[in-house]
Amino acid sequence: MIKRNRAAALPQALAIALLAAAGAPAMAQDAPQAAPGDAGAKDLDKIVVPGEIIYRDRTDAIAPTLSYDLEYFQRFEPLTVGDMLKRVPSVAFVSDVLEYDGARLRGLDPGYTQILINGKKVPGAGDDRSFFVDRIPAELVERIEIVRSPSANRSGDAVAGALNIVLRDAYEFDGKYLRAGGLRFDDGETKGTFGAVAGGEVGGGRLLGGVNVQGRYNPKRKRSDRFEEPGGAFTDREDQSDTRDGTDSSANLSYTRDIGTGRLTLDGFFVRTERTETEHSLEYNHPSSTSRDHLLSVNDQREDIEQDNWAFGAGYEFDMAGGRTELDLDYARFDDNTVTTEEETGFDDEDTPPSFDGFEGTRTLTDVRDKEFSVKLAHKREVGTAQMEFGVDYNDKKRATVLRVSEVQAEDEGDPLPPYAEFERASSGIDERRLDPYLMFSGRGGNLAWEAGLRYETTDADISADGVKRSNEYSELLPSAHLRWDLSDANRINFSLGRTVRRPNFNYLLPLTLEEEYGDNDFVGNPLLDPETAWGVDFGFERRLGRQGVVGINVFYRDVRDLIEIVNTGAPSATALGDFEDEVEEFLDENPGADPSTPGFPEFDPDSFVYTAANVGDGHVYGIEFDFSTPLTALGMPDTGVFVNYSWLDSKVDDAFGERRFNGQAHYVYNVGFIQDLPSVGMAFGASYRRQGDAFDRLLAEEVTTRYGADLEVFVEKRFGDRFSIRLTGSNLLDLAKDEAFNKFDNAADQLERDFDEYELEREKSGPVYQLIARYAF
Repeated sequence: MIKRNRAAALPQALAIALLAAAGAPAMAQDAPQAAPGDAGAKDLDKIVVPGEIIYRDRTDAIAPTLSYDLEYFQRFEPLTVGDMLKRVPSVAFVSDVLEYDGARLRGLDPGYTQILINGKKVPGAGDDRSFFVDRIPAELVERIEIVRSPSANRSGDAVAGALNIVLRDAYEFDGKYLRAGGLRFDDGETKGTFGAVAGGEVGGGRLLGGVNVQGRYNPKRKRSDRFEEPGGAFTDREDQSDTRDGTDSSANLSYTRDIGTGRLTLDGFFVRTERTETEHSLEYNHPSSTSRDHLLSVNDQREDIEQDNWAFGAGYEFDMAGGRTELDLDYARFDDNTVTTEEETGFDDEDTPPSFDGFEGTRTLTDVRDKEFSVKLAHKREVGTAQMEFGVDYNDKKRATVLRVSEVQAEDEGDPLPPYAEFERASSGIDERRLDPYLMFSGRGGNLAWEAGLRYETTDADISADGVKRSNEYSELLPSAHLRWDLSDANRINFSLGRTVRRPNFNYLLPLTLEEEYGDNDFVGNPLLDPETAWGVDFGFERRLGRQGVVGINVFYRDVRDLIEIVNTGAPSATALGDFEDEVEEFLDENPGADPSTPGFPEFDPDSFVYTAANVGDGHVYGIEFDFSTPLTALGMPDTGVFVNYSWLDSKVDDAFGERRFNGQAHYVYNVGFIQDLPSVGMAFGASYRRQGDAFDRLLAEEVTTRYGADLEVFVEKRFGDRFSIRLTGSNLLDLAKDEAFNKFDNAADQLERDFDEYELEREKSGPVYQLIARYAF
């Protein structure tokens, strides 16, 4: 079925791509790149009211890098970086409908993708070390870079690759503009959005500042049907409304000034997310009835979320000792304060109608503080015909988490819940210190450009949880090499080889035992985990099409070693011990005075255990990536722009249950779109269509298959002169749905034997969103 979907999805788009690639004339050379010392900045009014369609940039970097300016995305009015990334090659998401938070480059778990802001690491919310890209508003961004393969002068945490979010800086932009508008959702709710950016000369340097406030809202509808097993008897159904309502506020500031032989750069950003997530669920023992006679439970859940992301950096690059030296100091912090309250009224359906069976509530207070301080010292100089760069990166990461949980219940039907007063407290902390020296050489000669380097990453970690402290240290040598061969002015080949790492998830490191974390099985953390490592190869071909177009194809492979998987310690779980104690107690009640030598005395034969994380096994990831963007000049349509990207993704992992792909990896992801400019009337319109393949996750005691529908977006734009524009955008016009199938088991033995605890089918939907946005440059 997957192959048929792929074959049917893109025939027309690919035909256009091949026709244009064959017929479009080649540029004599790449578009000129601005040198660091060049004066002049991009006028912001040309961004507000674009005079032409913007395509993917062809970079001059030796490492394989795809670059997309904000103007490439802007006509579809993305709200966040997540909205932007869903239009670039190989980025998939396995999130709720209309939520684009954890970017999965090449379909891999977000922890395999390195997220950088201005080329620097930033802390995030995820226990897998991921950064939620929907926390950064699109209006702060200058461009998005996809760096497919590592270099020695960047952190090696990039098995899948790196996504570099480059914020607007003072050196690049000049002018002022305002952005204002509103969004309307399918339930009638409206939200406003406002932004302002200004840049220019101040105090002998250049200053740029921006602010952005935007309403966020996502009303979703869910339905879950549960069965004893696939094709088995119906057990119950759950109807749920899930609404996310909030505001994102952000600001960024950049100042650049030339001092002596060097350039001083100061930059910072702040993003605050204030959001309320409310869920209301009704559970029935009938597949369609909403009668009180079939009601099993009423559940209300509310999350009040306040998250702050902020960072500040200072850098000075100057001439020294016959070369160029760079010193960077950076501090970044992520704060998360979340209050989660879940209250449920249960009913016993052994009575008709079901009788009251309890009213209980749980309140969880989550406080996370994640901060990073880093220093970079680097020196570049010419050595013969090559350039040498050497340096050292220091990073100190501290992450502290405090959980407080209170559980209450009402005594009788109709009674209110008691106050949430007594809280059980659990705390944990992780302090990782890294010192990473590197050496890199690069050069250009004739049609060849090359780069080769070594990076040595050392990690010293202290881990604590509720008074238990552990330490661990490890180091990895990470070679990398790149070769770019310009076959002609239009055609080039890239080849890259490199070794990368993925550090363990935070929750896998903590020396805590979590009861019934996987079905009836418990889990205990392992603070002595080593990182996963991977050798990777990328081989790509790229062709310039005319003055603006680019077509490229890339093949990649990753050989991942020391995979972190969940393994059995052999120790019985708390559930198994409790079940055995109950069995013994029942036997003694029936046989007073019995002992273990008594015939029929229960024997301890646990079927659930304590599991932990360990470095076991290997994995392989591979795929083909195609991207194409060009005006159809060769077909006589210079004001028509076509955009296509398609990635076929696959992998192989052997776990305790057999062979599978990496968890959550979609089989494919593609985007097809066009923009039609109408210069004579100052208008433009366009559409974008996106689809990604099925994803499968297999964990202990649970297996999940996830399917998404298609996403269609359209826009129409009217320009008034060269300073004012209005744009109407419609997104999710096909009512995108997410369908999940859950195979649930009590333990590993049942999972192997396919003895189901429950089989669940869940569908989640959300309706169209319309934006009306006005921009004015002055």
